[in-house]
Amino acid sequence: MSTDERDILELLKDELDFIEKGGYGRSVRMPWHSKSTFQDSLSCINYGYPYRAHPCNECHLLEFVSPEDRTKAIPCHHIPLNTDGETIEDLELEENQAKLEREVSEWLRARIKELEEERAEHAKALVGERD
Repeated sequence: MSTDERDILELLKDELDFIEKGGYGRSVRMPWHSKSTFQDSLSCINYGYPYRAHPCNECHLLEFVSPEDRTKAIPCHHIPLNTDGETIEDLELEENQAKLEREVSEWLRARIKELEEERAEHAKALVGERD
């Protein structure tokens, strides 16, 4: 159960914006150090902490992880991103950053669209109840 008080829709939009602006590109200061999807962005509940200050089960992203993968070291890296079921962990092994970012971006766009549609339906239902 997530205890993250941030809005999941805004979180996903910010992550997509981060990727589109090159957020996971190699650092000029440390080009040998690769960045970890989700963990090295503000979407991570532990971003900026040298050690995990919060357990991953407090994160919104856990709701997209299958129950059997929720206890993995980095659960968000086990979110199925496409119809083939590829995950961030799978794509990191391919060492194809462009493909990884493309798949994560497409997944983010799909989740954002779903959430916006759900919220629009919910708002419509509330207006209908008032009439």
